[in-house]
Amino acid sequence: MEVQLAPFRAWADFFPGSDRFAKPDFKDINKWNNRVVSNLLYYQTNYLAVAAVTVLVVGFMSPFNMLLGGTVVVLMFIGFVWASHNKDTLRKFKKQYPIVFVMMVMLASYCVVSLYGGVMVFIFGITFPLLLIFIHASLRLRNIKNKLENTMEGAGLKKTPMGIILDALEQKEEKMSKIADYLAKATE
Repeated sequence: MEVQLAPFRAWADFFPGSDRFAKPDFKDINKWNNRVVSNLLYYQTNYLAVAAVTVLVVGFMSPFNMLLGGTVVVLMFIGFVWASHNKDTLRKFKKQYPIVFVMMVMLASYCVVSLYGGVMVFIFGITFPLLLIFIHASLRLRNIKNKLENTMEGAGLKKTPMGIILDALEQKEEKMSKIADYLAKATE
């Protein structure tokens, strides 16, 4: 299946008034996780734009450290995902605690980057955009279009870059994984 870039969502949809934002229910982690995954898939191009602007600004001020930090994070992420696919205990941990898993990747990346003196670039150029994206994805309420698009992604009808990353982290909405399993069995 060909990878497609999701459309850029209008600013009014991405960042509307406060009526479309709400504090997540911290007692129901599955519901919160579904909201984050859903928003990451639906607004992925907007998130990419926000991250790109931040990376460009920081990268303009310190291009070598930004390139070094980005390379370290990508290599650490690939290494952690590879290790989790080869060790069942890591795989279970990644599936149950995806935020902690990503934080471990970031902490390991931070340690490596600190050896080369690019800590501030790492914090503002890499960690800050991820924090902004996570906060928005946690607070933004879903809408009908969001749920429909995510159902298509989860059912395997289309593939996007964020979908590939979330698959590597083994994160799906609960309903989507059931639909995808049903479709997989139906095609056999």
